[in-house]
Amino acid sequence: MDTRSKPLAIPSFVRIALSALRPSSVVRLLLCLCAGVSAAQSPATATSLLHKEAPQFVRTDFENRKLDLHALRGKVVLLDFWATWCASCQLEMPRFVAWQSQFGPRGLQIIGISMDDDPALARKLYKKLKLNYPVAMGDEQLGQLYGGVLGLPLTYLIDAQGKVQAQFQGETDLNLIEAAFKRLLGP
Repeated sequence: MDTRSKPLAIPSFVRIALSALRPSSVVRLLLCLCAGVSAAQSPATATSLLHKEAPQFVRTDFENRKLDLHALRGKVVLLDFWATWCASCQLEMPRFVAWQSQFGPRGLQIIGISMDDDPALARKLYKKLKLNYPVAMGDEQLGQLYGGVLGLPLTYLIDAQGKVQAQFQGETDLNLIEAAFKRLLGP
């Protein structure tokens, strides 16, 4: 019996798709996949901000408004780190738009943080999807405040007192996220 490991066979459609991506996008994609695995294997990392005050930041959103996390005290905040190259991120966004419309009047505020290198790509997607919540550009410094944003999407649920109550890494059942923020919003 041959005990040597065989090289991983990559289907041709995957090779073609990867060759169409920029090298930096391939690296990000691999980091996204690997981060999901490492988050599942390392619960201490995934829960490091739980029940702690959310790291504060101030950014300018895509509508040129000041986006200050501290100023949102009193609201339940769904803070979503995403990127244009992340398919799972784009699948969540229409639901976030619906939630902002439906639950915004009850105290929910969704915030998007694009981790793209090119703001033009993020703005284009913001307009295409008609996002009705503030979106700002992120960077390594903001990512580090939130424990290092290595896999996307990465979503934090912050209560009205400014404490992180939940973290969702990677593609997540959106019904779980909805149930979590509804508990925080109350009746």
